[in-house]
Amino acid sequence: MRVANVDGRLKLLVSGGAVDAERASGGLFSADPQAAYSRFDELRTWASSVGEADEPFDQTRAGSPVPTPRQVFAIGLNYADHAAESGFAKPDAPVVFTKFPSAIAGPVTTVELPPGSVDWEVEIVVVIGKTATSVPVGRAWDHVAGLTVGQDLSERDLQRSGPAPQFSLAKSHRGFAPAGPCVVTLDELDRPDDLELGCEVNGVVVQKGRSSDMIFSVSELIAYLSGIVTLFPGDIIFTGTPPGVGMGRTPPQYLHEGDVLRSWVGGIGTLTQTFVASTRPDKES
Repeated sequence: MRVANVDGRLKLLVSGGAVDAERASGGLFSADPQAAYSRFDELRTWASSVGEADEPFDQTRAGSPVPTPRQVFAIGLNYADHAAESGFAKPDAPVVFTKFPSAIAGPVTTVELPPGSVDWEVEIVVVIGKTATSVPVGRAWDHVAGLTVGQDLSERDLQRSGPAPQFSLAKSHRGFAPAGPCVVTLDELDRPDDLELGCEVNGVVVQKGRSSDMIFSVSELIAYLSGIVTLFPGDIIFTGTPPGVGMGRTPPQYLHEGDVLRSWVGGIGTLTQTFVASTRPDKES
């Protein structure tokens, strides 16, 4: 099953287009895409009886398939080569921060560049489908609704400023958490723990990796997080980025006005972000 958010409404993606879940189910399911994750097993059972598409799927009108998660977790330094290019040793435990929900955006967006050095980080995003508390590694995938594509856009100057890192704030400017174009259930993927992911800037590939190279697998991340906090349906986890970020290049390379960033995960889809100059007033004006 593939679920999407078009104009704020829950859609099932089927061959040839999309089906509006609320209309097709006669109101059995809400039009609210976020509400789907609290009844995800029921939605999957119903979706197996859905027929042909009754409307096209226009990705440019799509929002994040998980528009208002209660909690957004992100994992740093989860690929050994990315840890090395960032100047860090391989971590002994997951490095966890958050991206604030106001940063969430859809798969095709225009992003205003704040002052500083804006970097790219393509990631696989896990969407929680069942409440998880102290879940063992062997049962972790049972709590996953599906996977989607994400970008952990990061403003490096703010991230590294002050006496302590400002990871969460620097990674939560408006539009800095694009995701989509849909959430794909695990049965749609041959090997959900070994997916190719990558991104390109203006047509030049800058990142490419496989999720099997994660230091901490999806199962291990869910077990670790759920041992400390409760994960709720519709929560999301950005699982880390492979090497190739701008900060790790010599010289460093960052995003500029007019740049187009395209990100993908095999078997799931693509994101496209176009960057424009900020329209925010200068602090001194």
